[in-house]
Order: sequence, then structure tokens, then C-alpha cells
Amino acid sequence: MPAPHNPFKQAIARGELQIGCWLGLAEAYPAQISAGAGFDWLLVDGEHAPNDLRSILAQLQVIASGGSHAVVRPPMGEAWMIKQLLDAGAQTLLVPMVESAAQARALVDAVTYPPHGVRGVGSALARASDFSAIPDYLTTARDEICLLVQVENRKGLAALDEILGVEGVDGVFIGPSDLAADMGFIGQAGHAEVKDAVTDALRRIVAAGKAGGILTLDAELQTECRKIGASFIATEIDVTLFARQMRAAAAGARDRLS
Repeated sequence: MPAPHNPFKQAIARGELQIGCWLGLAEAYPAQISAGAGFDWLLVDGEHAPNDLRSILAQLQVIASGGSHAVVRPPMGEAWMIKQLLDAGAQTLLVPMVESAAQARALVDAVTYPPHGVRGVGSALARASDFSAIPDYLTTARDEICLLVQVENRKGLAALDEILGVEGVDGVFIGPSDLAADMGFIGQAGHAEVKDAVTDALRRIVAAGKAGGILTLDAELQTECRKIGASFIATEIDVTLFARQMRAAAAGARDRLS
């Protein structure tokens, strides 16, 4: 029996649109609601949300029972951290702040078992192998792991072509907010120069035969990125969506009843 199939990996490889939502509330309850909402993928954020391994695991478990695919973003691309997330059952990782081909190659090694990589062999203990119920996990796991790298500053953009040449990287995600800050436009991800940099990078990614991705709440930019060929696009964030609706609900009630 091989490792579980990763439909997200196959879809983005074919250029099929996968619509996603960022999860930053760091709890299983909202993750489970989100998993049944109709998004193709949900990003469990370990970089900017108050998540740890156990809270990520809980969200992976509830998302697995819904209709969405879980993508996990670790705080950084450390091999030991990646090992834990893969053993916990994550099959798709989005690694932040990738700035060089060497860094991308190290990430490929981190998600690959020896002798071709450095991933620690501990699947007998792991949810990833269904606790040893998947006898062929060790020899088939790599085929179903999707490695996405996040390019989000000028240094990363300068190295983008080299990063795109790294075998084993399935997709490149452009981070507009950090890129805007690095370009001198902090808090202005919608600035024209930032948008131009984002769309140019996505064109290069798609031209190289890799999957391109982005998170943006800008509907116009979402549409433009899709026209370019971006295949995994996150269009919402649970934290901002919840906050926006809660504030609107409170203001609406006050207006009606005052």
C-alpha cells in the first residue's frame, strides 16, 4: 500500500485552479468549519499564527475529514521542524523566505528520505504512515509530498530563476506583503510597483513550468494572477474574515437598535 494520494500536488502540476484560505485562528473548530466551506486548500500558518506542533496536528486531523487539502507553513525551513510536520501527516509544505537555489535544494533534501535526502526515518511512530499501517510509506512518501517555496523579498526575486531550476520544488509562492516592505512600501502590498513585481515573478514561474501561487485579498489582482497562470491562489484569511464580519455585525446591530 503506497502513501496517500496528494490531489493538490497533481492539480497544481496540471495548472488547475486551487482556491485557498489562510488559517490563523490556530484552533481545530474554525479549521473544521473552513474544511467544509468549499475551499480547495487551507493553509495552516505556523509562521505568523500562534500555532505549535500539537495545534497544527489537531487542525490536520479535522481538515482531513473535510473537503479541503491542508498546506502547512512552518515558521522557517529547518530540517528538524519539517521532519516533525511530515511525520504528523502534512503532505504539502509552504516554506517562507526562500532566497537562494542552495536553500531550495536543502528543503528538497529535508522532505526526502536517504540516500537522496536527510529526512529522518521514524515513520513507525508517525501519523503519516497511519502508524505503520501503510507498509510502503518509506518508498512512496516522496512522490506525494508537495514542496512549495515562498519568495518574498528582492533577494529571492533576484535568485528566482535559479530557484526555479531546482528539481523537487513543486511550486513558488510570491508573498506580496513582505515584498512590499522590502521594496520600501511597507503596508502597501497594492502599490503599483509591488504588483508589477508580483505579476512579473508569476509569469517567470509559470514559464518555467512550475506552479505559481499567491495570497491576496485584492480581487482584481487575484483575477490577473489567474490569467497569468497562477494555480494556487488564497483569497481569504480566517482571522480578517472573522474580524470583519464580527465588527460589521456589531455595528449593524447598534445602528438598528439605537
